[in-house]
Amino acid sequence: MTDAIKDIVVLGGGTAGWMSACYLAKAMNGTARVTVLEAPQIPTLGVGEATIPNLQTAFFDFLGIDEDDWMRECNASYKTAIRFINWRTGGSGESGPRQMDSGVDHFYHIFGLLPHHEGIPLSHYWARSYLNGETKEPFDYSCYKEPALMDAKKSPRLMDGTRVTNYAWHFDAQLVARYLTRVATDGLGVRHVQGRMVRADQDADGFIQALVTDSGDRVEGDLFVDCSGFRGLLINKTLEEPFLDMSDHLLCDSAVATQVPHDDEAEGVEPYTSSIAMSSGWTWKIPMPGRFGTGYVYSSRFCSEDEAVDEFCSLWGLDPQATDLNRIRFRVGRNRRAWVKNCVSIGAASCFVEPLESTGIYFAYAALYQLVKHFPDKRFDGALLDSFNREIATMFDDTRDFIQAHYYYSPREDTPFWRANKELNLSEDIRRKVEMYSAGLAINQPSSDDAGVYYGDFEEEFRNFWNNSNYYCVLAGLGKVPDSPLPRLSHLPQAVEGVGAVYERIAEERRRLLDELPSCHEFLRHQHGR
Repeated sequence: MTDAIKDIVVLGGGTAGWMSACYLAKAMNGTARVTVLEAPQIPTLGVGEATIPNLQTAFFDFLGIDEDDWMRECNASYKTAIRFINWRTGGSGESGPRQMDSGVDHFYHIFGLLPHHEGIPLSHYWARSYLNGETKEPFDYSCYKEPALMDAKKSPRLMDGTRVTNYAWHFDAQLVARYLTRVATDGLGVRHVQGRMVRADQDADGFIQALVTDSGDRVEGDLFVDCSGFRGLLINKTLEEPFLDMSDHLLCDSAVATQVPHDDEAEGVEPYTSSIAMSSGWTWKIPMPGRFGTGYVYSSRFCSEDEAVDEFCSLWGLDPQATDLNRIRFRVGRNRRAWVKNCVSIGAASCFVEPLESTGIYFAYAALYQLVKHFPDKRFDGALLDSFNREIATMFDDTRDFIQAHYYYSPREDTPFWRANKELNLSEDIRRKVEMYSAGLAINQPSSDDAGVYYGDFEEEFRNFWNNSNYYCVLAGLGKVPDSPLPRLSHLPQAVEGVGAVYERIAEERRRLLDELPSCHEFLRHQHGR
């Protein structure tokens, strides 16, 4: 075993760095030492982070950490969906249950499982009814129980803790990083070295041997994990791996962000992320106990920073001069290769796409899963690296395409930004998927009601990250309905006739849960002991 990896060095703390340290230390089971080299932290605003549902099963369960325990430590709340507001029309962002053509502009991208009937997703029955003029009820409210529960700000869990639907989380990323630091150093034996890296020493073949700090410390390792964020200090600066800019697909490159106090007792806590379309991008709203995190993601080609600040502060009634704002510029795209020689990039050092579908933290732990799956020895077999890099590229490119589809297929054309998004090129892959959708066919439809996607089957998820229900929620929500029903339904009259019973079961469950569920605020107050 002389070729076995013995020392793993993670450059950078933050959420990605400490997730990497915890995950790798647990996976190595004491057979390799993990060290985190972290520069002294510069205080930043905890503006909130949103996630996707498999965070618990894929990450915290792997570490043996109970959901309620980490939620209390990280000021966490629940996220049952993303609520898209004003993505069809400009306006004030009115919300509430609405008809497809009523003009009140919002829809949900829901994490709940889409029911099937006679082996066919309910989305196809809905499309048939809508195209035949038999219903005007929108897709999300018709096919899921969750929208009415979210409108009522209900918790996704009963007071005894039982979950009644699938959900993700909102939390303060700074608190998560601080919590994982304790988990790593106190429970998993991770070594924490504080200092700013000034150079990386390499051997004659370009492999990194050690990181040298400004105080002269030399941190040696066999495998290096670059979690240095947009700077890419190892993967881009040291190893000179090119970053593939993808601003020809996605125009947003900047953000302003802050946190806003919130009266939970008076107004309740929304169990969803809001994405509010703006003149040159969109604003997130991430509710957490006592406040919400918010930020305006915009394109600097169409909006100056001062204009963005004014529009953003106007949305929330904030004073631009008195509000503490994070001002962020980000690069959109991915490294040509996420893993080069003995360096693996994780998080923003590897790839970044605006957080419209809350994929930032997912990208980190998904890459860690793949790293462990492809874990090398000191020979760094090229087949392992190539396979890992293909997986990461596919994951990112599929996500980039899905997010671009939000803009491209939005009917908004009221500002130069929204019109410019219609002029960008779509990849062949997303064009093919939307053609399938328009023809009434399923897109990447997994078996068993999408369960693998949300409950931690990463092999299924990497092949099938954005599935049929994702596309239906977003495209139908934007008003792009399939051109025709699923042709097979013409040959299944009994299935079509019997689907009404499925809709009635959904309605009955919705009525029952509206009566039984506590409010999200009530459950969080109980859970957090407040």
